[in-house]
Amino acid sequence: MTAEDAGRPPEVIRRREVRHTSARSLLMTVLGEFVLPAGRPVWTWMLVDTLAGFGVTEKSARQALARTAAEGLLVSERVGRRTRWELTPAARRLLSEGARRIYEFGRGERPWDGRWLLLLVSVPESKRDLRHRLRTRLSWAGFGSPEAGVWISPHLGREDEALDVVKELGLAASAMSFTAAFGRIGGQDEMVSRAWDLTGLEERYEAFLADFGTLEPAGRAEALHAQTRLVHEWRRFPFLDPLLPRALLPANWSGATAAELFHRRHDEWGPAAGQYWDEMSSGRG
Repeated sequence: MTAEDAGRPPEVIRRREVRHTSARSLLMTVLGEFVLPAGRPVWTWMLVDTLAGFGVTEKSARQALARTAAEGLLVSERVGRRTRWELTPAARRLLSEGARRIYEFGRGERPWDGRWLLLLVSVPESKRDLRHRLRTRLSWAGFGSPEAGVWISPHLGREDEALDVVKELGLAASAMSFTAAFGRIGGQDEMVSRAWDLTGLEERYEAFLADFGTLEPAGRAEALHAQTRLVHEWRRFPFLDPLLPRALLPANWSGATAAELFHRRHDEWGPAAGQYWDEMSSGRG
């Protein structure tokens, strides 16, 4: 693991992965979608060839492999003149948790009783780095901020995660949390619009629908490419979408349509993509 990641929990590394489209983030998608469920080592050429389909050069692909191994997620084994890679236990835990979050995201809707979780925590303007870290961590946890120092979520169960954040940042002594229903002063819709950029999020969902709504891969090789791209694009949404109850969302919310499309396409393309991966494993291994 790099010095930058020393001591960081796996979820912090995972969040970094979804922020950038890079050789390494694509590699993590391939590892989670194909290598993890296969349960066996993978040859270097398979990973290099798969990433090449996304315009990643061989040099960049090999650098991504080396970096991922340095972080303790892959181990290499020489077999003659060739090299194959195996997931470490830490990688299997990281990718399994990520897969659970990706594949469960958008399935079903939890009932909401109208109550909010409120977190009051302020950081002086002079401590800008700490303010940025707090905003980043709470935003990743799905909290929105309608006013400075005020964070809200309709999911009461996220209080433990908020507590972990303020403890890790040394802010627990001054932070306070409440559960409450919205009162008669002001408008709940206005509060939501100030707390979250739902317009920007919906634009991302619309782009996803445009990219995958009519895509029909021809053959198993194209199915593997399409499946990789599908998962790679979708894996960002669990960290961008606070999953607000339907009552708080705009009419005709495209996030629900995008979730339905993701799960349908994933089921449609999965068998052909998996077959092609198996063919590569047995063909040139």
